[in-house]
Amino acid sequence: MSAAGLGDGELEALEALVGEALAAGRDGELPVLGYGEISLVLGWPAEAPRFACKRMPAFDSRAAFESYRRAIDDYVERLEAVGIAVAPTEMRGVDHDDLSVVGYVIQPILPAATLAPAVLHRTDPAEGHPLVAAIADAAAAAVSPRLGLDAQLANWAWDDGRLTYIDVSTPLEWDDRGASRLDVEPLAKAYPAILRPPLRRFIAPRILDGYRKLRSVYEDLAGNLIKERLTPWLPAFLAATNRHLARPLTEREVHGYYRSDARLWALLLRLRRLDRAWRLRTGRPYPFLLPGPIER
Repeated sequence: MSAAGLGDGELEALEALVGEALAAGRDGELPVLGYGEISLVLGWPAEAPRFACKRMPAFDSRAAFESYRRAIDDYVERLEAVGIAVAPTEMRGVDHDDLSVVGYVIQPILPAATLAPAVLHRTDPAEGHPLVAAIADAAAAAVSPRLGLDAQLANWAWDDGRLTYIDVSTPLEWDDRGASRLDVEPLAKAYPAILRPPLRRFIAPRILDGYRKLRSVYEDLAGNLIKERLTPWLPAFLAATNRHLARPLTEREVHGYYRSDARLWALLLRLRRLDRAWRLRTGRPYPFLLPGPIER
């Protein structure tokens, strides 16, 4: 199945539903499949979802949207060139009256049982599972100074011995001068205006650079096991990832990294909630839907 099975009218209906939720300041009526740190994933059609639609922040123009869409297409092509199978993906846009374009990254919904966290939750760590080495090897094949990968467990599916990558909504590519291809401006809009310049200049580059350094990718992957309540799998992942590292990664390093990373993302979410409260208090709509409490 491809995103071609989702008509433009259906996508516009989904965006209209999101607009109603934003105006009301709550998402109780939305078919939410999950939240990321920046965006949310919706299932559509609502009554029997066939597509996962990741809503991106609004782009100021159709040209900005098209540039981002091309970056995603190129990123998928690069990942597939290094041997990573990517779920069928298409980025589509919904035009608004103010000439902005809201982007949706659309994929067919994969069976919940095939998602990597679900696979490991029902498997005994003592028995092991081939997806552990498969993820470690895929990251080692992909990550380079010009290509990044968010290898967290939730970004993978495993079905009949086949590993599939899901999250390509943040294209992690750099040119030969080391400049990122990612347009962070739409993502920065999720934060208070006063924080956007330091976010663009300091915080975003620091976060993004970690995805093109294999050791950092492995730290993030292993640390995410803690968030997923899969800590018993940590020794297996370290054994698989350390085959690709000159200096072995330790459990102590992973726990330290996870604490630091969790504090950063918790702080960024608090800032977004404060921004939402301020905008609503001053009679302005807040154009993003935020997750509830996150266990980190």
